[in-house]
Amino acid sequence: MIELNGRKLLFTKGASEMVLKCCNQIYNQETQMLEPLTHTKLANIEQAILQMAEESLRTLCFAYKDIGIEDIDTADNLGVYEVEKQNLVFVAIIGVKDIPRPEVPHAIEACKMAGIRVRMVTGDNIVTARAIAREVGIIDPKNTDSLVMEGVDFVDRIGGVVCKACHTIVCPCERDAKKAEEKKQTVRVDVIGKMDVFMELAPKLDVLARSRPTDKYALVTGLKEMGHVVAVTGDGTNDAPALRKADVGFAMGINGTEVARQAAAIILLDDNFNSIVKAVMWGRNIYDSIRKFVQFQLTVNVVAVLLTLIGAVVLK
Repeated sequence: MIELNGRKLLFTKGASEMVLKCCNQIYNQETQMLEPLTHTKLANIEQAILQMAEESLRTLCFAYKDIGIEDIDTADNLGVYEVEKQNLVFVAIIGVKDIPRPEVPHAIEACKMAGIRVRMVTGDNIVTARAIAREVGIIDPKNTDSLVMEGVDFVDRIGGVVCKACHTIVCPCERDAKKAEEKKQTVRVDVIGKMDVFMELAPKLDVLARSRPTDKYALVTGLKEMGHVVAVTGDGTNDAPALRKADVGFAMGINGTEVARQAAAIILLDDNFNSIVKAVMWGRNIYDSIRKFVQFQLTVNVVAVLLTLIGAVVLK
């Protein structure tokens, strides 16, 4: 909020579809006048948002509002004031292009060849998320079974993450094992509320759009409950629960927050997705080498023991 020529102006920006539905006027740059946001103008704006989203552009809506000091109220649980939710003046839609690194499509293709399923969990709207996923190769245009969902819908359908003992989302069980032992309480074990629905959606799910941290955590929880080995990448503080829950968490060493790095098992020093492919390659190579060594040692030792026993019996 700023004060300009005696007027108090509230400026806001955010997800285009969220801010736009709070607007009832539009600023005409040609006449420099405010006009009602009619259904026709709204449809034109929504069409422009859709076109930009289909070109994998992230869209931001800018708006403002004349307010008085008496209009400032308390914020809700998400930190949003009531004055920000209505009677805004639409100013512009801006499309931001986040160009994927050139090596990402090749890395995703390498993951598919190695039997690794890559899923994208993003805060972008569903159209932008689908376009980016197609651009980098997460979604195959020929695959008609590919599923793209919004995080809220996904969690609602699977029943959220609940306590295994209490069967509720919120429960008195202690998450920390040491504290639970001290307090003589049950340790909480997170499971999916409707596992049958999750098992139906998971094989088709490629992208979660407009996702919250809880949505990413629910996806990881369900995949682990199905018996999959799950790896998660993230760079923000909100990614910490999913990074900690996963079998292997990859945090970004350059752009990642300290909380994300503490929660992860591996830190990518170059913030490069291709480094994950190299980590998998070296990990499988080490595993195969250990398996071959153990197989060789068992074979040699078993033969040696049998020859020793047979020799001892025959020569006796």
